[in-house]
Amino acid sequence: MRNSLILGILWVGLALYAFVFAPPDQPDTLELITKLSGGQWDGINPVIISLFNLMGVWPIIYTSLMLIDGRGQKIPAWPFASLSFAVGAFAILPYLIFREPGASFTGEKNWVLKLWDSRFVGLITFLGGLALILYGIFRGDWADFLTQWQTSRFINVMSLDFCALTLLVPILIKDDMEKRGLKNPLLLWIVSLIPVLGPASYIIIRPSLISTKPSSP
Repeated sequence: MRNSLILGILWVGLALYAFVFAPPDQPDTLELITKLSGGQWDGINPVIISLFNLMGVWPIIYTSLMLIDGRGQKIPAWPFASLSFAVGAFAILPYLIFREPGASFTGEKNWVLKLWDSRFVGLITFLGGLALILYGIFRGDWADFLTQWQTSRFINVMSLDFCALTLLVPILIKDDMEKRGLKNPLLLWIVSLIPVLGPASYIIIRPSLISTKPSSP
């Protein structure tokens, strides 16, 4: 109950900041989003390109954790995971608020869960995330990014969304580890402290979840 209250306050705080206190929206925001989505990246700061695409990597990581977690929940995880591709942490937080922590996994894995439980998901997110991070670090103009972060609501809120997703992912990783019999607090800290690459690495190394067949009458 306490954790749900804290997450609820965080959700309201993020929404309040995004719509009230963030820097003003810029006239070219829609054009920028259209170009970023369509791969028309000429003239756009590589830091922004990297951040925008990393916001597409995060939902893949969360989906691979949430669909497994949702099997033992009273609320389905897939609507929140799907919405996270559009609104990031603003869709993840409601799920975390209403889910039950520590729920166990029961039943057999269907083909969807087998896909999202595979190491392939972790591998593509790790390689994609690594390429984007290196591209942003070494090709980006960080002074320009700071200026845009201070003046553009889109850039500012997207950055905050990235930080929120980094902050929240240990909640799901911790429960995912328990479902797989992993009791290693050090591993949890390591994979949680490295944005994108840490959780992606965890998905690669975690043991496969064992299906349980219902007992015969």
